[in-house]
Amino acid sequence: MGQPIEILSTTVTGDVAMIATDRGVTGQAGASFRRDGAGGEGFPALLAAELFAADDAVGRVFVASNQVVVERAGGWDDAVLDRVRAAITAFFVFYAGD
Repeated sequence: MGQPIEILSTTVTGDVAMIATDRGVTGQAGASFRRDGAGGEGFPALLAAELFAADDAVGRVFVASNQVVVERAGGWDDAVLDRVRAAITAFFVFYAGD
């Protein structure tokens, strides 16, 4: 149940990956989360928790509408980007059907 989120584009600049999706996760107001900070509520907080779980070096997540900005200490490689994108893609999928 649920549909995968499509990744429209990914731009990496240093330690930051900016990921545009086909689906909004927040309204117009963004939400920011730090690995060591207090948890929030709602879908943005749940997505941030998924991204923190996907990679131990992810330190900050900002979500605004269909944009997900992820800061990772040490930069990015293809394997880590794939894990983070996979977590975003599967975020609204509650169970896989046949």
